[in-house]
Amino acid sequence: MTSLDRTDLRLLAILQTTGRITNAELAERVNLSASACLRRVQRLEDAKVIRGYAVRIDPKAVGLGLEAFVRVQLAKHESSAVDAFAQLVNGWDEVIACHALTGNMDYLLHIQVTDLEDFSRFLLDHLLNAAGVADVNSSFVLRTVKPPGVLPLSRVMAGRAGN
Repeated sequence: MTSLDRTDLRLLAILQTTGRITNAELAERVNLSASACLRRVQRLEDAKVIRGYAVRIDPKAVGLGLEAFVRVQLAKHESSAVDAFAQLVNGWDEVIACHALTGNMDYLLHIQVTDLEDFSRFLLDHLLNAAGVADVNSSFVLRTVKPPGVLPLSRVMAGRAGN
């Protein structure tokens, strides 16, 4: 883990909510010179703390109106079966996130598709045909109460306040 001080955490907190901020504006907000700020951001990028920059797109605005979470249980858990499933999942564009879980299901897939027909096609053509899949359980998103957001860096900063 990369050693982060309070200034690094403040930089990250600002960048994850305002990714298009200029270096000059960022430097001003964290009370650094522009060159010192740029060096810190580059160090955070080199250390892979900052993994990239992206635009958040409204799925409905681009025609991806159906969101689902699908729990998947594999029939076998040897490394070859797990690796094969992971390779398949990484090739499916409909899967926008996949998490290995503890408990009675092995994976949680976050799916974004156009509509129920598109979901059905994904389920039948890909997921249920995947070798090693024993059980699938789907839940559809009715509405999003709190969308995926930023990491709670204030918790990390609060934990370091006593140091």
